[in-house]
Amino acid sequence: MAKSALALFRAKEEEIERKKMEVRDKVQAYMGRVEEANRRLSDIREELDALIDPMRKDIAFLRKKIDNANRELKPLGQSCQKKEREYKEALEAFNDKNKEKTQLVSKLMELVSESERLRMRKLEELSKSIETLS
Repeated sequence: MAKSALALFRAKEEEIERKKMEVRDKVQAYMGRVEEANRRLSDIREELDALIDPMRKDIAFLRKKIDNANRELKPLGQSCQKKEREYKEALEAFNDKNKEKTQLVSKLMELVSESERLRMRKLEELSKSIETLS
């Protein structure tokens, strides 16, 4: 009986050991699959990072160029506004002087006309006085 109990105990121990080995093999196989999946995920992450990095660099480069353009535009816009004001002021001064000139030319024409009339009247008076003398 002791031998059969010992044989039974050994058989149970061997069965437990065999099951233990099966579970260990299954766990190792599962761990292998997990490691492979982890490697694939890592590869995918690296590929995504490789795709994102050039875009980030391009975007950052373009943003810097836009910022530089904005910095250059600001003083140009101010200069443009200043020159527009100066132009409007100069145009207004030109128009004022042009009006003044037109008024002066009109006044001159009136004076010339009046002078001619007076001279003609004087000439007529002189002509009459010469006729009366003759």
